[in-house]
Amino acid sequence: MEIGAECIFQPNHQSFSNRKPTLTKLMRQLTLLLLCVCSMLYSHAQQRANVKGSIADTTDKSNLSNSTISLLRAKDSILYKFTRADKQGHFHFANVDTGKYVLLTTYPGYADYVDQLTITGSDINLGNISMVQKARLLQEVVVRQTVSAIKVKGDTTEFTADSFHVKENANVEDLLKKLPGIQVDSKGNITAQGEKVKKVLVDGEEFFGDDPTLVTQNLRADMIDKVQVYDKKSDQAAFTGVDDGQKDKTINLKLKEDKKRGYFGKLAAGAGLNGFHDNQAMFNKFRKKEKIAAYGIVSNTGTSGLGWRDRDNYGSGRDNMEYDDVSGFYYSSGSGDPLDSWNGSYNDAGLPLVQNGGLHYNNKWNDDKQSVNLNYKLSKLMVDNLETNNSKNILPGNVNYSNSRTSSAHSMTRNKGNGAYEVQLDSSSSVKITAEGSTAHKIAGNSSFTETLREDSSMLNNSTKRTTSTGDNKAFNSSILWKKKFNKKGRTISFNLKQNYTNDDYKGYLYAVNNFYTDTANPTQTITDQYKKNDSKNMQVSGKITYTEPITQYGTLVANYALAVSNSSSTQLSFNKNEGKYNQLDSTYSNDYDFNVLTNRGGLAYNYTRKKLRTFIGTDVGFTNFHQKDEMHGVSTERSFVNWYPQARIGYSFTNQRRLNLGYNGSTQQPTIQQIQPVKSNDNPLNIVAGNPDLKPAFRHNVNMNFFDYKVLSDRSIWMGANYSVTENAITNSTYTDSAGRTTTQAININGNKNYNAYLDYGFKWKKPDLYLGFRANVDGSRYVGIVNNLQNITNSNNYSGTFSTSKSKDKKYEVSLEATATYTNSTSSIQKDNTTKYWIYSIEQNSEVELPFKFTAHSSISYTIRQRTPEFSGSNNVFLWNAWLGKKLLKKDNLLIKISGNDLLNKNIGLTRTVNSNYISESRYQTIRRFFLLSIVWNFSNNGAGLAK
Repeated sequence: MEIGAECIFQPNHQSFSNRKPTLTKLMRQLTLLLLCVCSMLYSHAQQRANVKGSIADTTDKSNLSNSTISLLRAKDSILYKFTRADKQGHFHFANVDTGKYVLLTTYPGYADYVDQLTITGSDINLGNISMVQKARLLQEVVVRQTVSAIKVKGDTTEFTADSFHVKENANVEDLLKKLPGIQVDSKGNITAQGEKVKKVLVDGEEFFGDDPTLVTQNLRADMIDKVQVYDKKSDQAAFTGVDDGQKDKTINLKLKEDKKRGYFGKLAAGAGLNGFHDNQAMFNKFRKKEKIAAYGIVSNTGTSGLGWRDRDNYGSGRDNMEYDDVSGFYYSSGSGDPLDSWNGSYNDAGLPLVQNGGLHYNNKWNDDKQSVNLNYKLSKLMVDNLETNNSKNILPGNVNYSNSRTSSAHSMTRNKGNGAYEVQLDSSSSVKITAEGSTAHKIAGNSSFTETLREDSSMLNNSTKRTTSTGDNKAFNSSILWKKKFNKKGRTISFNLKQNYTNDDYKGYLYAVNNFYTDTANPTQTITDQYKKNDSKNMQVSGKITYTEPITQYGTLVANYALAVSNSSSTQLSFNKNEGKYNQLDSTYSNDYDFNVLTNRGGLAYNYTRKKLRTFIGTDVGFTNFHQKDEMHGVSTERSFVNWYPQARIGYSFTNQRRLNLGYNGSTQQPTIQQIQPVKSNDNPLNIVAGNPDLKPAFRHNVNMNFFDYKVLSDRSIWMGANYSVTENAITNSTYTDSAGRTTTQAININGNKNYNAYLDYGFKWKKPDLYLGFRANVDGSRYVGIVNNLQNITNSNNYSGTFSTSKSKDKKYEVSLEATATYTNSTSSIQKDNTTKYWIYSIEQNSEVELPFKFTAHSSISYTIRQRTPEFSGSNNVFLWNAWLGKKLLKKDNLLIKISGNDLLNKNIGLTRTVNSNYISESRYQTIRRFFLLSIVWNFSNNGAGLAK
């Protein structure tokens, strides 16, 4: 410093006055240097973060004071900081530099807790870190690696896949069955911690849309690094941090790094002597964050690819409806064929042939600021079916019985594509764009004979009917979600714009001969011979803006406004045959109608979240305007409604794995254009349906409660809940059956409809025999109010069921599971209180797989269903089904399997369903796949160690 000072002030043969500008310039330079240093220090300070958490015993939740918590640099394991927990078990690291660290927590007598941390500049709250006593850990968890097999981080339970042994070439489904708290049934349905799993993701992304079985039954277990189980929040809740009550139990599969490179796939072919075949192919290529996949299926066994989303895979999915919470409308893309109700699905009814293929692509780039997920599916499903139906129709003062036989042939070809693109615009805002489009072409033909008998078994009427129809469905849905966070923590704004379009265009022929025996000596006959053309369209656009403002440390105000416009049109034309041509319009069964709805909705809510307590209370108010126009008759109607949408929720988390939730919400259901259009439909001449232009929106009050408690180490879970709902202006049916047995049905508004449901699920691991035991109890019921022949009819229906399940496995030896269920159904009708329907259904299912010498494997699946006979249903209703296969593994890596399989070995399968609805009870028997044998070969191929499962 002295040398520097001497150099600066050394005389340079200039006068003092001449040196002043030089000093001024120097001061400016020093000032700039000081500002640069301060800026760097500030920038450096801005990149630091605080880390806090608490340490507790996992069993009794007692605080572990004086625990040692260390932060080590991940790159060289050098100690960066350490501290000890205080008397309450809390710890805190201040001003931690950005980077990757290893968090090490130790306490005498307890297993060390190790976790990876990445500091990005934002404060981190690790919550409760549960420490496990070493003795307890050794007793209850087998750890085959140096890292913990199970970690609980907040609401996420994470399993290390390699810590749980599965057989060679096992798939993800086999792995899930080994994990504590997760059960998988014979149809691939997954239950995790007492809740049904809605989504299965791969590295946080959807894989082939939302069809989990393409993942769980095809990806190989040895590809998986971590299995994460958590409640996935809605995009809005995840963004704002305000819990909106929308959660889906989700499983995320994190792939091993070495499995993210290379290709892998599966080829499977099977054929039998009686014409059955089952062929599948799947190819995947992964390159870091980029995933490309393709699959194809050609099968007539009714099993391949038919998982949770069978409607989505093969059909149009008419029942796959979505609810728009702004307008209160349900919308779907599917078959709007008035002559045929088949929706493109297969549920074991009939003999199917499926041809199905798909493509998938997803990728992330630009430091994960941009991502894309694309899917395309092409499918064709053909189903032939023979079905008989016996039904009982309860009327005031009498009962009618109907018997029918139907032969049908259906075909549907569908194209579907969907995609999502998300971009992080800057550090505080992002945009997500989604789009989905589909086309479907349907061909249907039906021939049926129906007879209706009086209570004394005398003939009331009969009908012979033939229908043929073809049609197309088109649908396109899209959305744009913009999200932005402000500097103030908790202050956010988001805007969501959605669009939904559907178009059904169907035409076909109806021919029916009806005989009525009101006078048994002189029966009358009517003939219906018509050509029908139906065209319906719906376009819906809605926008919603949501703003959140923190007003206290723990409280946030949530304001929203939404606008929705729905325009629907329906043209139904029926032409009678005239001189060999269908050119005579039947005005009774023809109409052209427009139904437009405008909804303005806004609301205010308060959300309070502090530690273990979460509360939410608020309400929306909606102003809805109906504009209805009968184009054929030139009649217009305007109607307006005001609806409130109150919401209240309270949740308390005793621990990360024990919580209680209570809630109430009100919601609106708008009538559809099919219910409101003033036209009669004679697609079934014995059952006429009439529209009601005076229908009002229905409003539903719903109260719910659920309690969840799960213990990881003992694998014990309790899940219980209850729901109760009351509907005002419920949209129900008014039916009138005349003396000839013809029924006319019209939708009406009525009060008094109620529904309830309560359930309890309890499961645990019995350690000594190493058995998993599960118990489930469920009760649900309804009070349905309708009008039958101008009299109010109240139908009370109740179902009670109990299930016991158990499973046991031994590595490389065997796997055995057993499930037994008993269900009791009771239904009464006020118009005939003595006419009560009640019966029991018992079912038992047993699955086993045994590893035999010389790389042979034997598998057996047995199910037995016993249905109680009733006065209405006195036929043989019991089903005993036995499926089995025997396989031999070949090649060096056991990746080639040759097996012979038998379906329904005893040839006892029958298709049967029972329906109890208002004053109508029915039992249907349908054609189904019975005994067949297949000789199959399955080859798994892979490069760089990745692979698919058998």
